[in-house]
Amino acid sequence: MEIVRFIIDNLDIIGTRTIEHISIVFLAVGIAIATAVPIGVAITQSKSTADTVLYLASMMITVPSIALFGLMIPLLSPIGHGIGYVPAVVAVILYSQLPIIRNTYTAITNVDPALREAAKGMGMSTWQRLRQVEIPLAIPVIMAGVRTAVVMNIGVTAIAAYIGAGGLGTFISRGISQSDPRQLVTGALAVSLLAIAADLFLALVQRLLTSRGIQGEVTP
Repeated sequence: MEIVRFIIDNLDIIGTRTIEHISIVFLAVGIAIATAVPIGVAITQSKSTADTVLYLASMMITVPSIALFGLMIPLLSPIGHGIGYVPAVVAVILYSQLPIIRNTYTAITNVDPALREAAKGMGMSTWQRLRQVEIPLAIPVIMAGVRTAVVMNIGVTAIAAYIGAGGLGTFISRGISQSDPRQLVTGALAVSLLAIAADLFLALVQRLLTSRGIQGEVTP
């Protein structure tokens, strides 16, 4: 009951922290989409380049989040953003690269070769094939990578509270430092519910972006 009372008494603060959390994750993932999708498309032209890029992206995701946030401090301090919002966004951008690049690469390379040949036979250029055939067919798999990145980084962003970025992780960090289970449970519950809500929202976006002709073949 104490936890429920704490949540009710602090709904305004929880709302503010939730908005901070969402702003970090969705800005970072939005930038990651703008960079990772073109990279994923580009590396389909070379297997060796694809292996190298995916290996480097895999190495990045193995770095513990608290260590990566710590590395942001000396790297961004010279421009006055060693702690706070900016390093949190940069770290989440880096963590988002692998699932989006990997899914984009996989989706494009798995397009039926017969469809490519048909597009060539219709006189389409490489760019036209990519824009009108390959990308539309790849959307469900690319969106699956985006969903993975978002859900994963909602959890990662909770750690950003330790570098002053705000968000729902503030409740968790204060709950630990103050030995206050009310704040700890509130933060953990809010992060979990946000991750579920974001995944459901992106599943809807994925369905809206997916061509009706292949919706029946895609599992949300």
